This record gives sequence, structure tokens and C-alpha cells, in this order.
Amino acid sequence: MPTESTFILASIFIILAATGWALGYFGERDDQPPLNIDYLKGLNFLLNEQTDQAVEHFLKMVRVDNTTIETHFALGNLFRKRGEVNRAIRIHQNIIARPDISDEQRDQAFYSLAKDYYHAGLLDRAEVLFRRLSVDSLFQTQSLYSLTEIYEIEREWTKCINCAEKLSKVTRKSFDLQISHYLCELAEIAITNGDVKKSLKFISSAKKLKTMTLRTDLVKAKCEKLKKSYTNAIKIYRDIIQNSAYLITEALPELVDLHKQLTTLEELNDFIKRLSQSNQKLSRDIGYTVIINNINDISSLDDCVNSYIENDSILKEFLDISNDKKDMLKIETISVDKIKRSLYKLARSTSRYQCESCGFSSQKLLWLCPSCKQWETQRPFSNVQFDSILQRMPLISD
Repeated sequence: MPTESTFILASIFIILAATGWALGYFGERDDQPPLNIDYLKGLNFLLNEQTDQAVEHFLKMVRVDNTTIETHFALGNLFRKRGEVNRAIRIHQNIIARPDISDEQRDQAFYSLAKDYYHAGLLDRAEVLFRRLSVDSLFQTQSLYSLTEIYEIEREWTKCINCAEKLSKVTRKSFDLQISHYLCELAEIAITNGDVKKSLKFISSAKKLKTMTLRTDLVKAKCEKLKKSYTNAIKIYRDIIQNSAYLITEALPELVDLHKQLTTLEELNDFIKRLSQSNQKLSRDIGYTVIINNINDISSLDDCVNSYIENDSILKEFLDISNDKKDMLKIETISVDKIKRSLYKLARSTSRYQCESCGFSSQKLLWLCPSCKQWETQRPFSNVQFDSILQRMPLISD
């Protein structure tokens, strides 16, 4: 069955035939063969579903000049958007090979070809062309953005920083948030390599930026823990929990682990009790974090779990619990540990984080959203996603 591309090419050949007829009628001829004969050859390829040959015929048939170059660009970009990247590459390479186009048109062709390579996954080839265009060309800004995306994919964080700094100068916009994340990535790599001192240098650089990520505190706390500066690490994790609700899921398990190592769980209990009494929402967020991380046998955290169960409307309905004091006793008769274990299993099968920008969800915190390519847009869910679970359940027929 003919594809959409076949119909598009057929339309182009018909338009070219009409153009050839008009030029012939009004006496504007050149040394090329009559266009109506060429177009019939092209249509013959299309009728036999030989689209590649039709494209080649189109390229030979129509000379690239100021009157036809936009048609070539439009056709190439159309093929790329439809996923027919090889055809797009052929068209854009054909434009570049022409000696009689302007420098601006050649740069446009190089930019289109770079995008073709990027969409084909040929990142090394795309990088070469984007780098060429990132210096004094009409496509400098777009090329720097594209280079940044390539370096993010390849985890070349130092190159990302260089591109972000150039973009800041060209666009006069701040890229401090992105740069602070790039520095955190470098700090994480240094930790993996056992170089805590180097990691702290990267974090120090990130903290000097006007706009920075709170991720720097998480990385710094990790460094303090590795240095066995447990008091400093505990202080940082406590500050995160008190001031950055969306990072509780990352900080609380680490804080619990430190207090267990130091056998100072009473201090932890006192800290959690003060927080719970001053902020009910924070108490419920802590309770949910305890559930999804399967943290057990700490009295203050168990109280937060109870608070979460009592205040989650969907869970209350599921357990048939109302706000009546008599009904609240049901929580005591139903094993709280059993509820926790069940919720933990459910939480493990559903997403825990969702991007505020595009809605992409995941099980673990992703600092860079893989869907919309924005930094630090994911936030944790504050309860088990029962809707998601129900959607995956098979329908029960009567």
C-alpha cells in the first residue's frame, strides 16, 4: 500500500510537471530535458513503490537554486520527522554538494544534516557538525543547545559546562541550575572513584552559583559520611528534611542509617517527634517515606505511619475506617506492620516520582527528566498510587 511519503513525492512531481509546462508555455527554457518527461519517469518509480529511486530521480531532476532550495529543505525535514532519516540525509547531503549556494544556505544544510544524524543516533557525526556551527553562524544558539543534549546523553559533564557557559553569553540567560547539576554529576563520579576531596571541590563550586540545586546538600552529606564526619552529615540531612519536603525520600533513609550506626536512635526519635508535632503534612510525608523504604522498629517513625494511614482518604475507605474514635481503634486491631508490608509491596510496583513539567513518572528520582530534558522537575508522590494499580488490574466480567 502506498505510504504518505509516496503521495507527497507524487504531489511534488505533479507540481514540477505543471511548473515545467508553464515555463515551456511562456518560453523560459534551459538546457535540461523537458520536465514533463522526467516527471513521468519519477511517477513510474512511485507507481512501482520504488520510493528510493523516486527520491534519487527528484534530486537529479531538480537543480538546487534559490527557487527550489526551500522545496529540498522541506522534503528533507519531512522525511526526518517521519523517521525516514536515510532519505533526509541524502537530500541534505545533495544540497551541501552544490557549489552555487550561499554560505547561509550551506549552514542551513549542515544544520539540517546534523539533526538528521542526531535522530539517526549518529551522535559523533552530529557533534562534528554542531561544533562547526556553534562558532559564528546563524545556527550558533541552536547548535549549542543540541551539543549540550549530546553531551548530557554521553555524560560528558565538563563539556556540558562549557556549552552552558557559552549559551549564557549568547542568550544572556542564566544556566546556573544546569551547571550546578553538571558539577554534582562530576562530584558523584569523584565519590565513585574514591576521591572525596575532589567531590567537595565540585560541590563548593556549585554553591557559589546564584541559582543552585539542593542536590548539592545531598552530595555534601554523602561526602561527610564517607569522611566519617557523622555529626556534620546528620546536620545536613536534618536541614534537608526540615526545609526541602520533596527530598525527604532521599534524606530520611540516610539519616536513619547514620543514627543506627551511632546507636543514637533516641536522638532521632526526639527530632522526628518535634517535626511531627509542628507540621502534620510533614509527618504524613515522613510516614509515606517510611513505608516505601521499609523502615521498621523506630517508634517516632511508626507514629508517622499511623498518621499517614489515618489521613489518607483512599486508604481509609479501603480499610473501612471513618474519623470516629471507635473506628480509629480498627487500626490497632489490624496489624499496622501488616498494612505497612502490603503498602510497601504496592509502592514497589508503582511509580514514586513524577515530572511536574511533562508528567513522566519513574521508580527512582531522576535529576534529569528523560522525557522533557529538564533538570530537577521530578517530585515524589505523597501516597501509594492506587489509581495506577487499578488500571493494571484485569476487568472482572459479570
